[in-house]
Amino acid sequence: MEALTASQEAQNLSADTILELLANRRRRYLLYALRGHDEPIELSTLAEQVAGWEHDVPPDEVAKNEYKSVYVSSVQCHVPKLADAGVVDHDEENHTVVLSENFEQLEPYLRVVVKDEPENSTLHSALEAESDDGFLRQIRENVARLKH
Repeated sequence: MEALTASQEAQNLSADTILELLANRRRRYLLYALRGHDEPIELSTLAEQVAGWEHDVPPDEVAKNEYKSVYVSSVQCHVPKLADAGVVDHDEENHTVVLSENFEQLEPYLRVVVKDEPENSTLHSALEAESDDGFLRQIRENVARLKH
């Protein structure tokens, strides 16, 4: 994959790119886990969190094979795809990831797709708990407005 240049990072994401990035649940979960963090997070920590959400268990209860599946697919597929779009910065040497500038273009769409996540899940609880900005509340209000 070709490395991004500063001019590529500043480009607007196309609708096709946004839809492709958000089409995969595991990529969405990675983005949910990165929201609100200014410092890079280790990929191993992200993989534990994502695997926990996927299997609806706390991260420390994730089976080794479930964690490994998330970690490997994140390293080989999902993080590079997000990095190529300028949505995350991936430090391959330190195995860390942090949101970058283009995430702002994805966030409004991420706010829409989160309403399809199971309401009685560990993911939903985590998003509700970290939602100082009213992330889920705003989504519910927007959906209610659309229905009327």
